[in-house]
Amino acid sequence: MKKNSLNTRQFSKSIFMIIGFLAIIILVSAFTLNDTNEDAENTNAAPQAMPVEIALPVSETITEWDEYTGRFEASNKVDVRARVSGFLERVNFKDGQIVNKGDVLFIIDNRPFVIALDQAKADLAQAKANLEIAQDNFNRVENLKETGAVSIEEFNRRKQALEYAKASIQLSQARVADAKLNLEFTRVKAPISGLVSRDRVNEGNLIDGGSSNSTLLTTIVATSPIHFYFTSSESDYLRYVRLANNGERKAVRANGLPVLIKLQDEDEFVHEAKIDFVDNQIDNSTGTIENRAILPNKDLLLEPGMFGKARISGSAEHKAIMIPENIIGTNQSLRYVYVLGENNTVTSKNITLGPLHSNGLRIVRDGLLETDQLIVNNIQKIRPGIAVTPVETNLKTKKELAINQ
Repeated sequence: MKKNSLNTRQFSKSIFMIIGFLAIIILVSAFTLNDTNEDAENTNAAPQAMPVEIALPVSETITEWDEYTGRFEASNKVDVRARVSGFLERVNFKDGQIVNKGDVLFIIDNRPFVIALDQAKADLAQAKANLEIAQDNFNRVENLKETGAVSIEEFNRRKQALEYAKASIQLSQARVADAKLNLEFTRVKAPISGLVSRDRVNEGNLIDGGSSNSTLLTTIVATSPIHFYFTSSESDYLRYVRLANNGERKAVRANGLPVLIKLQDEDEFVHEAKIDFVDNQIDNSTGTIENRAILPNKDLLLEPGMFGKARISGSAEHKAIMIPENIIGTNQSLRYVYVLGENNTVTSKNITLGPLHSNGLRIVRDGLLETDQLIVNNIQKIRPGIAVTPVETNLKTKKELAINQ
């Protein structure tokens, strides 16, 4: 009996010890969990600043360029038409070939013109014979005039006949020259050197010649050199004139003002040209003035009717600050960039923009200093006043990006 009571007490004591031990574990876990939550709250309360890349703007001495779209035109173009009418006997060229000035392109049946020339020569010979008769008749009465053996009326009649015979000679000589010229015109020659088009009229056709409505036989264009026409605005024209007056650039109409041109499939301005003509007035309807550049085109790459883009100097050399366009923000009519301020906070700066430079960067006229540290990434994630973690980098021009690629 006593032994059972002792066992019961020992069992109860063990139960109480186990319960006490579990209670201690629960309390320790509760305190540990509480400390963990506090650490997590402290961590959330102090987040890390966003990392951003910063770079100084590009500062270089540059010449600004103005770009204009234009079209190539032949330096010379001729519509080839016959100067006499007749049947087309032969076409003497291949469509699209290069021809030289004086080459015979078309031959017209010349038989009617040979006959006309022979008639004119016969008329000339007859006129010469009539002149000899008139001269003899006049010589006879000229000696008799002094003796009074011939009347004044007869003397005057024979003198007039002589003058008429002389005039007939001149008329016949003119008709011979005209007949020779018409015979020569049966061989239609190239008036200029250049690239000929196709024959508009085939052999055997009757063509009209000698007037503004004469039959168009073909066309010839001279494309070496070739012209490039483009228009600039009145404000650009005034700016160029003022630059020239200040000695910062050649005059607008100065011969040899350099121009660079690129084609639609080209990335760079590789064709060198020179301004050789500026129109004499501003177009009232468009407010623009026409300009013309001339370039050699020795390889005949350029064809009339092609489009191109011209680039000419629009300023004197000056130091400029330039930035990439993708970091420029817009707020209605304002343009701004983000820069690194005091204590690594974001600051906004309003800027005035200029044109896009040939290196792919945008010129900044005002609002930015060379020492400003531009924020160049995460533009959409930041705002003025927030703290950031700056990482230094460098801005790259279009040329540098192409090399890296």
